[in-house]
Amino acid sequence: MSEDTGPSDDLMREVAALRRELQTLNAHRFIRVHNSFPRMLAFNLARGLAAGLGTVLGATVLISVMIWMLSQIEFLPIIGEWAAQIAAQVRDMQN
Repeated sequence: MSEDTGPSDDLMREVAALRRELQTLNAHRFIRVHNSFPRMLAFNLARGLAAGLGTVLGATVLISVMIWMLSQIEFLPIIGEWAAQIAAQVRDMQN
């Protein structure tokens, strides 16, 4: 007859598996960066700079495309004149 290993052996295996997972998690780069205040500060600064740059570049491209589209509809009486004025001002700013 085989003796039952009991819940304590199962519990020990689960705790050992949990320890291995915790070691893997603690070795992860994200956790290592956030364990140090200066590294966390530098990481968040770089992330903020990237987000700000992306926002500015995206808005620039979007506005440029919108102005170009407006300059293409010069045949409408009111909007066409307004779009032509905007396009002329943008051209003057580039020169």
